[in-house]
Amino acid sequence: MKETKFRKNGKMTAGQERQTHKKAEIKSFHERKNNRKQKEEYMMFDCGLQNIFQLKSGQSRSINWENRNGEKGKGGMASSDLGPSRKGSPCIPKIEAGETVTLGEIQGEGIIQHIWITVTDRTSERNRYVLRDLVLRMYWDDEEFPSVECPLGDFFCCGHAQACRINSIPIMVVPNRGFNCYFAMPFEHARIVLRNDHNEDVPAFFYQIDYTEYDALPADAMRFHAQWRRERVTEIARDYTILDNVHGHGAYIGTYLALTALESRWWGEGEVKMYIDGDEQYPTWCSTGAEDYFGGAWSFADFDEHGRMRENTFTGPYLGFPFYSQRLAAHRESDYWDVATPVMRGLYRWHIPDPIYFDSDLRVTWQQIGTEEAGNFERQDDVASVAYWYQLEPHTPFDPIGDRHFRQPR
Repeated sequence: MKETKFRKNGKMTAGQERQTHKKAEIKSFHERKNNRKQKEEYMMFDCGLQNIFQLKSGQSRSINWENRNGEKGKGGMASSDLGPSRKGSPCIPKIEAGETVTLGEIQGEGIIQHIWITVTDRTSERNRYVLRDLVLRMYWDDEEFPSVECPLGDFFCCGHAQACRINSIPIMVVPNRGFNCYFAMPFEHARIVLRNDHNEDVPAFFYQIDYTEYDALPADAMRFHAQWRRERVTEIARDYTILDNVHGHGAYIGTYLALTALESRWWGEGEVKMYIDGDEQYPTWCSTGAEDYFGGAWSFADFDEHGRMRENTFTGPYLGFPFYSQRLAAHRESDYWDVATPVMRGLYRWHIPDPIYFDSDLRVTWQQIGTEEAGNFERQDDVASVAYWYQLEPHTPFDPIGDRHFRQPR
């Protein structure tokens, strides 16, 4: 007996049901196949330990002062007193005061995978703020405004113009002032520049930019961004803004905080807040306090043999409190002052295992709340920060970061 087009109750016939089921199976198969293909394509760009053994297509390149265009077979060509190709041009000999130099410019699609830099932190006894006076800028895909704009030291989690040791996954700083960045930075065209706002020439700037060229990047490859901000005195009862005016699709991946305490007592009761995709009065994501956000608890407190409280510093893969000091940069002294300063702290948190995703907009703030014997209170401190995130371009141009006098540590 032939199957009719529809059964009397309006349902599909058995044959139509089998056909529909088969179409669904075929669609599911192709979706799984496409997903596997997409996963394989993305794995081509993943160089983690778990799949580093897999064959990948790409051309490894490296830029430094000796091979400024990253050309194949053109590294280490400069001559020295030792002869040809014997460490003839390992660094920029001098960056003049007020000069902007191009560290690297790359045409064609690729991903920057590692940046290494080292430079002095002072040029004379009275000029010790080199790490705040050098400004790093990165431009992607011929954009007019930089996607990264940050004092060099702060970008590497070394605020206050003082270097400290950092042992994290994306940022490492090792003796002596070996600054390393492992954030992946996709591009179709990349330009990285450095401006010297120092009032003296800066000698011997060493650097290397390691990257891989590819025939094509995924269409949805987001671009890396980092923005520095500072309020020399925060406004009472108003949250400090770490990041705002971010629009589009993206993922927030990290915070660095350089705090100079202008008041006594505990500083870290304020919550870090993430206002995601239209949040107004209240955020979607909120921490329970500052030391909590940076992975610690109970004031990072420890006690010495005399029972005096002290804050423990630490540095880890995704979070850290690496810097605590009450001394001027380079411990400089004078006949007219001692080296004591307000307490300076540096802290970082990487949202790499736990990115904060947004589809339309993002704003990140931190409350300035402390605590004392009588309870919590509103504080005013000197706060600087770096926000790190990825997003699809274009991005909103950043506010100016101020001149060297505005950026100078206390």
